[in-house]
Amino acid sequence: MTASIDIHVKKRVLMIAANPGVSPTTGWPIGFWWAELTHPFWVFTEAGYEVDIASPKGGDLETDSYSDPEDPSGYSAHDLISLGFKKSETHAKLLKGTRSIAEVELDSYDAIFLAGGQSPMVTMIGDTDLHDFVARAYEAGKIVAVVCHGTCVLLKTRLSSGDLLVKGKTWTGFANSEEAYADAFVGMKIQPFWIEEEAKKLPDTNFIVSGMFKAFAVRDGNLITGQQQYSGAAAAELTVEALGR
Repeated sequence: MTASIDIHVKKRVLMIAANPGVSPTTGWPIGFWWAELTHPFWVFTEAGYEVDIASPKGGDLETDSYSDPEDPSGYSAHDLISLGFKKSETHAKLLKGTRSIAEVELDSYDAIFLAGGQSPMVTMIGDTDLHDFVARAYEAGKIVAVVCHGTCVLLKTRLSSGDLLVKGKTWTGFANSEEAYADAFVGMKIQPFWIEEEAKKLPDTNFIVSGMFKAFAVRDGNLITGQQQYSGAAAAELTVEALGR
């Protein structure tokens, strides 16, 4: 009699962070936001998932300075998870020489997770290859999770039918009130457009927000979205809930 062997296959998540850019409104170097990558990464690895980090174009990644727990501003000094990731040689090297989405085998993953930051508003909003990648993942039945300013891609991502992915969906992203607060905090206009403002112009979609800078994530079918930088873990937890452990 041959005994059956129960082989547990780990769930796999592809995290996608924006490539470095330069803001057309502030002139600042921009990248991804630390907490929107590291907090979900923690949730996924704690759930026993395998996690890979890629970027739309590949190469080394850079972060928004305000998201760095060691930045002189002290804005993110509380973020010990990001500090630990940054100080770990094993983890820090995951941000060097990332694969591009063109080099990724999408079929190998159960979910994709797009982190936000300032760069997506410049480098991802017009990236049709990325939009197509997101649409393919969604149409393949994978979980598509997007947080904060990364949700700008949902303003443009269309399915093979020609419909926006968010048609008939309830979703969230960075709120107008949060944009106004951020502009006032630094004393200038930061973003070239506001996601909530643009989302409200779309027909047949339901864009919602919760309290300013409060953790808030929404699942509608295979689409999961998080409002801002404090919502990354919440969106990741919804992803784990959807996929199981």
